Amino acid sequence: ERQNVGKAAGLSSHILVAMGAAGIAIMQRFMFDYQVYLQLEKGLSIDPEGQRVIAQVVTGIGFVGAGVIIKDQANVVKGITTAATIWFVAMIGLILGSGYLIIGTILGLFVVIFVLSRDIKRGFNPLKPAKKVQKRLEKIQEENL
Repeated sequence: ERQNVGKAAGLSSHILVAMGAAGIAIMQRFMFDYQVYLQLEKGLSIDPEGQRVIAQVVTGIGFVGAGVIIKDQANVVKGITTAATIWFVAMIGLILGSGYLIIGTILGLFVVIFVLSRDIKRGFNPLKPAKKVQKRLEKIQEENL
C-alpha cells in the first residue's frame, strides 16, 4: 500500500519489527534449550503447546495492528509505525510473561525511549495543548456564546 502512494515503510517500523522478532527468537531459543535440558537431564517429557500459543499470539496481534493502519482522503497511508509499536509491545509482553525479565525489560526500555524520542523530534510538548485540540475548544466556546 505504501509503495502505491510512493512511500515505503519507514525505518522506525522496520526497527520495531526487527527488534520484536529478535526478542521472540531469543526467547524461543532459550525455551528450546530449557526444554532439551529438562528432557535430557531430568528425564521429563515436554509439551510444546506453549510455543504454539506464542506463535498464535504473534499472528493475532498482527491483525490488531492491521486495524490501526488507515488511508486518508489524500491516499496517504498512516499508522504503520503505530501498528509496529503495538506488535512490538505484544512481543515484549510475551517475553516478560514467559519469564525472561531481562530481555523484556531491555526491549521495553528501548520502545519507551524510541517512542519518546520520536515525539520530542516532532515537537511534542506534553505541557502545551495540541493545536487541533486548542482550535476545537475555541470553536466550541464560540458556538456556545
